Amino acid sequence: MSTTPGIPSRRGILFGTAAVSAGAFLTACTSNENSDPDGAKEPAAAAEDKPGKPVTIGFAGPQADHGWLNAINQNAKDRAKTYEDVTLEITEGSNDTAQQIGQIETLINKKVDVLVILPADGKALTQVGLKAMRAGIPVVNLDRVFASPQAYRCWIGGDNYGMGLNAGNYIGEQLKGKKNAKVVELAGLDNLELTRQRTQGFDDALKNYPNIKKVARQAAEFTVESGQAKMAQLLQAESSFDALWNHDDDQGVGAERAIKQAGRDEFLMVGGAGSKHAMDAIKAGDSVLKATVLYPPTMAASAIDLARALGQGKGVGGMAEQEIPASITLYSAVVTQDNVDQYLPTGFS
Repeated sequence: MSTTPGIPSRRGILFGTAAVSAGAFLTACTSNENSDPDGAKEPAAAAEDKPGKPVTIGFAGPQADHGWLNAINQNAKDRAKTYEDVTLEITEGSNDTAQQIGQIETLINKKVDVLVILPADGKALTQVGLKAMRAGIPVVNLDRVFASPQAYRCWIGGDNYGMGLNAGNYIGEQLKGKKNAKVVELAGLDNLELTRQRTQGFDDALKNYPNIKKVARQAAEFTVESGQAKMAQLLQAESSFDALWNHDDDQGVGAERAIKQAGRDEFLMVGGAGSKHAMDAIKAGDSVLKATVLYPPTMAASAIDLARALGQGKGVGGMAEQEIPASITLYSAVVTQDNVDQYLPTGFS
């Protein structure tokens, strides 16, 4: 999707086993008081309730014309509301790089304490990130990475390669006892690095399963309409196969429509991102959709936690360092019927 999760640096550290744990871990960095004179930090839940130095956070993201991006905005807003000491200045959001640059410059001129930016185009917005940093405003770069590490203080985002890798491993384990198994792939926009990373991860995982061959691939556009059209082409081209890896749950809605129209059910489907629709279908267990690989929008809530910590001069709870990390990569957990209840609260519409 032109507005989907972006291009994360591969130098990020693994951060927990799920988005939920990432948020819980980061909230511990917000503690303003210690529970004892020896300096032991209080639990995260207590830390959230104790306001500290007031922090104004500027939040700038692209237009929320996709379910995942809308969830990004909502996660940021909801997280900010949990803190008495946080004021959130949020822009309208735009996919026009010039407009988004203007919105960020307005936040810089307002002298916000910290900026959280999910750029419509990381490369194109690098200069405004540099401008903020040089003005003494630390930047939390959310998901789509800027072209220069000097343009941000901390990057947090998803693992596109890990999405494909975990999808491939899940499918491999389901089909490891089947001879001459065939899989197909419904990718996203091929001009995006994230799509190439998801495909590369998937292909690398399949190398561990010599009984499985990828027989077809179609690139869609991260929309319901494109998902339906491209899935119909895959179904027409392949009379039978054993598994489908779909990069995005929004386009997966269209793919499911095409599958129902074709009356096909001989294969299992694995989605991507973690929408509520996908999780509901997985829980019901009455369709080909058996799993989805997370690209958690809760990263926006964690970005607010990081921004607050930066504004208050704190580190991250549970780590020995005095400063927050430079890079945090979230783990792409596989959601199945066995664990879907754990992840349903993070599902987005």
